[in-house]
Amino acid sequence: MTQAPKIVALAGSIRKASYNKLLVRIAAEGARSAGADVTFIDLADYPLPIFDEDLEAAEGMPENAARLKAHLVASDGILLAAPEYNSSITGALKNVIDWASRKTGDEPPLAAFSGKAAALMAASPGALGGLRGLVHVRSILSSIGVLVIPDQIAVPKAFEAFDTGGALRDPKLQARVQALGGSLAALLSKLATE
Repeated sequence: MTQAPKIVALAGSIRKASYNKLLVRIAAEGARSAGADVTFIDLADYPLPIFDEDLEAAEGMPENAARLKAHLVASDGILLAAPEYNSSITGALKNVIDWASRKTGDEPPLAAFSGKAAALMAASPGALGGLRGLVHVRSILSSIGVLVIPDQIAVPKAFEAFDTGGALRDPKLQARVQALGGSLAALLSKLATE
């Protein structure tokens, strides 16, 4: 019997009432139902300074960056809900990627990302659901060795898309988001057996 794939689920937002945190939790349910071991990470629990090589040289990697990176290194895949700020990636998410991409010790380069697989989603108050930002996230992750699956979900009008319990009001969309998490888990299981 193969080991359950390990997935990190996170949203690229530190906002307490983030729609993207709700969204990634739904995808995480789908991944768990498909047999994955999923760890949800709230970036608000890992405050970080802006990436700065001078700071890194003087003080090393910040403790929260090292903790986040350890979760990513130990994972097989990433469920990522990426908010769109001004048609692109959030500063918080880019900062996490920048810190976690740093080589420490004798590990291989990009150990937190290279060889992982990811599924992307976004929720936005706008009509495109964060779609423009996902283009940038896909490009960044692909360039650091992450296999980003083709399927992705963008939820428009996020302010009215979720019910008070955090589920999507549209049951078909809820099922699609869960299925996206399940697809990532299934891919990781298949890759582990090859």
